[in-house]
Amino acid sequence: MAVTIYGSPMSRAARVMWCAKELGLPYEHVDVPWDKLKEANFLAINPNGKVPGFCDGELKLFESLAINLYLAKKFGTGELYPTSLEDEGRTFQWTLWAATEVEPLALPSLMVQLGYSKDEAGAKTAADKLPAALKVLDDALNGREWLVGKKFSVADINAATVVGMCKYAKIDISYAKNVAAWLDRCMARPARNPGARE
Repeated sequence: MAVTIYGSPMSRAARVMWCAKELGLPYEHVDVPWDKLKEANFLAINPNGKVPGFCDGELKLFESLAINLYLAKKFGTGELYPTSLEDEGRTFQWTLWAATEVEPLALPSLMVQLGYSKDEAGAKTAADKLPAALKVLDDALNGREWLVGKKFSVADINAATVVGMCKYAKIDISYAKNVAAWLDRCMARPARNPGARE
């Protein structure tokens, strides 16, 4: 088995496992304990000392959203990955948008909820900026089920695993009705680990 995904299924590694399952791709899962992330054998896979780590034969990758783009393109072009350059651009757009516009605003609240941070004021300040960001997504989803084209794709996985942080961070996004409905559709997919906290 060439593909190996390293990291807890409760971590960002869950994003990669979800993508692999959507593709029907067999993979080996190695759950790396937090206290082993800075050890030399794991740093050889992900030099950042964070999860996930990923190997496909000799290829080693880090960054969960990038790994998903790679997997979807290699194993799911025409299904999970688009066939047109324009839709590929849209897939990159939503992946990068989620990472840069949403994650920095949702993550502080998630860290508070998980007990890794006590900065509740800072988390609230960040979360208060989310409505403007989510309006962009809400508008894009108006009259649409999925982000790119007419079917579920890696763009939905990548964006949903970031926007989904709001749920576990106890940030109310019900005001963004299109986003909330889309997120429910994404999270209900059988390939997603229901225990994941993305």
